[in-house]
Amino acid sequence: MKKLSAIGEFGLIGLLRKQFSGSRRRGRPEVIKGIGDDTAVLPFHKDKYLLFTTDMIVEGVHFTKKSPPEAIGRKAMACNLSDIAAMGGVPTYAVVSLGTPARVKVKFIQEIYAGMEHLGKKYRVTIVGGDTVRSDKLIINIALLGEVKRKALTTRAGAKRGDWIFVTGPLGNSLKSGRHLSFTPRLKEAQYLVQNFKPTAMLDISDGLAADVGHILEESRVGAVLYEPKIPCHRGAALNNALYDGEDFELLFTVPPASGKKLLADKRFYFIGEIVDRKNGLTLVDRRWKSRRLPFKGFTHF
Repeated sequence: MKKLSAIGEFGLIGLLRKQFSGSRRRGRPEVIKGIGDDTAVLPFHKDKYLLFTTDMIVEGVHFTKKSPPEAIGRKAMACNLSDIAAMGGVPTYAVVSLGTPARVKVKFIQEIYAGMEHLGKKYRVTIVGGDTVRSDKLIINIALLGEVKRKALTTRAGAKRGDWIFVTGPLGNSLKSGRHLSFTPRLKEAQYLVQNFKPTAMLDISDGLAADVGHILEESRVGAVLYEPKIPCHRGAALNNALYDGEDFELLFTVPPASGKKLLADKRFYFIGEIVDRKNGLTLVDRRWKSRRLPFKGFTHF
């Protein structure tokens, strides 16, 4: 019997996706999008869809005992907000589940919730409930609702050959630098994009550039070429950090060339590559214009 370490996080998600594909047909067939994107997409209104996402952060994986409690809570909320942004939507209501050892001070927990609430208010999110349990380590899970105009919905599955690939900011060394605790969810940028350019595919970079480009390629059934000189890296970060570290939470998106040319003048967005035939897989063109294939790998939990 295989262990999780043998199939990895993405292998597990793939198995669960297959397992639940049948139950979806037997349950509520009106589900627009289930497992396999940044959020689920559900029926809601004649002009809008309901978005539903959840993200969990765990002590020792996503933060440490020394992390400031408000920053821990802020990150828990920010990860979920980033998922809503990636679908072109706006967030609305959240419930929070907390697992914690009994020895943790009450003030520490209150400060965690203060971090969530402060960021949530900025984006008009209301925390409406949740649950608490005892656990060996600190665990925070948020389930977040959002909504998206039907014409603005952007998934991972729409990239077309010839599309240009962009990111919303520099990448790499997020965990080492501590930026993973203070990043800004790109809701504002996402709204600008869906209102003015309608990306063909979009997600947030949580697993690393290579892995997350891979998610778009798999869902859209295409290939991609990335240009090393164009990939923006944070100061002190090398190319491999940008490709494989993860936890950057910048948006990765594709647009037709006509839209891409207009975006080149906007310093909020960075052109990094192009969508090509699926047979090409994921290819990197380095600074010497030599090409090599990249694996779809990055931050993983198992």
